[in-house]
Amino acid sequence: MISALFYLAFLLFGFQQDPPIRVEMVTNYGTIVLQLSDETPLHRDNFVKLVKKGVYDSLLFHRVIGGFMIQGGDTQSKYADSLASLGSADLPYQVPAEIVPNLFHKKGVLAAARTNNPQRASSSTQFYIVQGKIQNDSLLAHNEGRINKMLARHYGVNDPANKPLVDSLETARTEKDSVLEKELDLRLNAILDTYWNFDKYAIPEAHRQVYKTVGGTPHLDQNYTVFGEVISGLEVVDAIAAVDTDGRDRPLSEVRIISMRIL
Repeated sequence: MISALFYLAFLLFGFQQDPPIRVEMVTNYGTIVLQLSDETPLHRDNFVKLVKKGVYDSLLFHRVIGGFMIQGGDTQSKYADSLASLGSADLPYQVPAEIVPNLFHKKGVLAAARTNNPQRASSSTQFYIVQGKIQNDSLLAHNEGRINKMLARHYGVNDPANKPLVDSLETARTEKDSVLEKELDLRLNAILDTYWNFDKYAIPEAHRQVYKTVGGTPHLDQNYTVFGEVISGLEVVDAIAAVDTDGRDRPLSEVRIISMRIL
């Protein structure tokens, strides 16, 4: 009888999963609540670790582009003056890409910034929240082309047939041989501009409908890791995206993350 009760309890409760992790981000423009995706565990766990350590507390949103996204997480932004160049500082590691087909750049998603590296690995700390804009069929067709152009470059650079050229280019950059670098860069770009040996991406119909109604930035799909979304405070994202910025896309008045905590 007791064994049967334990078995019944296991059936009822044994398969229950923990709810998704939520993070409260308090800014000087209001509070945003983020929900992290369990489909991107490396990014989820890295973000949680940084939040618990207080890494994001007092950092700036250093790059803001209305109709596109708001970006923060530069570790040097906490005490930066208005003339400081921001956007290149983070912690000394990268997070491996976790590009999940059903996680796309609709309005309100949380995604990882990155350098232009062949592995598409993410910055350890820098992130962006999409504002985006409403799309139509023409814009979606254009952005689908942009996605495939970026995918062509990704797969082309990683094609073993192109490795000798890629390695030679990297050596020229390391040795600061600008003449050779320019020559090799032109040769590589000529190959990547016509590269075709990969499966072309088509924006799924379900995603298209969201882009047409909610909005977003579809040209980033399949090239950057989306690892969460805003579940409260989209109006704060809109308010931040509307601030005046300088020629570097840095807000003229500080937009600061006051604190983050796990809910």
